[in-house]
Amino acid sequence: MMNYDWLDEYCLSKRGVQKEFKADWNATRYMLNGKMFAMHGGDKEGKPIITVKLDPMFGQLLRNQYRDIVPGYYMNKEHWNSLYLEGDVPDEVLRDMLDQAYQIVLKSLSKKLQTEICG
Repeated sequence: MMNYDWLDEYCLSKRGVQKEFKADWNATRYMLNGKMFAMHGGDKEGKPIITVKLDPMFGQLLRNQYRDIVPGYYMNKEHWNSLYLEGDVPDEVLRDMLDQAYQIVLKSLSKKLQTEICG
């Protein structure tokens, strides 16, 4: 039973987000201008996870605070964190993680693209 049934809708509610299923990884990627900020898939045992791009200090803080947040599965462990969707991390924490991930990718784009996306 997966928690966070609002996850897909929340990611897609952000301006300019594209959703893509990557069959090789059996995962859904959420991207902004081709740059991924979150990926919904499973770990090696098939447990559902979402992997999110975060500031390294914030990611470490969350990993210290919640046992269901671990270094990014199959990703750069410094910049990516995975959250087990069957765990008990509060909804607000995951929303904050997704907001920050989106902002990190948005800020990495050119000012022109940021303006086009944000209006």
